Amino acid sequence: MSQVKPFRFGLQAYQATSAEQWRTLAREAEQLGYSAFHLADHYFGPGPLEAETRHPVQDLAAIPAMAVAAAATDTIRIGCRVLCIDYHLPAVLAKELATLEFLSGGRLEIGLGAGWIEAEYRAMGIRWDRPGVRLQRLEEVMDLLEAHFSGEQIAVEGTHVQVSGYQGVPAPVQTPRPPFMVGGGGERILRLAGRRADIVSLNFDNRSGRIGSDGVGSSTADATDRKICWVREGAGDRFERLELEIAAYFTMVGVDPPKAQAHLSGALGLPPETLADHPHVLAGSVDEICERLVARRERYGISYVTVGARALEDFAPVVARLAGT
Repeated sequence: MSQVKPFRFGLQAYQATSAEQWRTLAREAEQLGYSAFHLADHYFGPGPLEAETRHPVQDLAAIPAMAVAAAATDTIRIGCRVLCIDYHLPAVLAKELATLEFLSGGRLEIGLGAGWIEAEYRAMGIRWDRPGVRLQRLEEVMDLLEAHFSGEQIAVEGTHVQVSGYQGVPAPVQTPRPPFMVGGGGERILRLAGRRADIVSLNFDNRSGRIGSDGVGSSTADATDRKICWVREGAGDRFERLELEIAAYFTMVGVDPPKAQAHLSGALGLPPETLADHPHVLAGSVDEICERLVARRERYGISYVTVGARALEDFAPVVARLAGT
């Protein structure tokens, strides 16, 4: 990479045992030097859908939980990896995000995605359109958000989003607007992210609608090289301005890497050698993980890494060593 960006680290949480535990988790992430506190955007509770999708239940709805986290903290950025645009009325979503950005003092990152769990759509009574339609709708929602934060009269007349006749308020604290994070693992979504986003979140290709070996196998080291090419081709001249983010879903600090790879191989059905340099896997000592992150930044340009809440304290020495470098 010709332009090396400093490391940032995010924390993503799905569960909360109490309101105070949620606020405490956000505060601890801030105190330990994480730069962002994220949720995902899912709505189902325990039941058959959990087994069907293999996705963990998320206790809290994203937007109110983001608001509480923002109120409990002072400096950490608040976001979602990522809001599914089909779960929200576009004009209402724009107003809610503008309000969060304003009330948090300009700490919002806007994560957006086109949806991937067909079973969740079905369970919620939401129509599941083909990928091209969902991607078109995502881009029109981005058009609306751009217009809402512009200070001009909104006039969006798309195929799926028609909003006009008023100015978006409150005005953004960040200039010119909060950063957009667009995430996904397929070619079309990553080309769109390169073209329109500020932060590109590299994820599995989850077209199967469930978490498993297919998705993990779509994000190997070589596959991630291809994904970066798609982002670059979508971005063109603006590629150097993008921030590349990835979630280390499998983070095991202090675990011997071969032992971690053997464990994951048994759970995922993928060869240990495939997992040894898998970009979504971080295993080893603090020194080994730091070296691996630096090497991945050199190879891919990834400087923004998100880990799960279970790794909050174990991963903190990595954050302390690398954040901002």
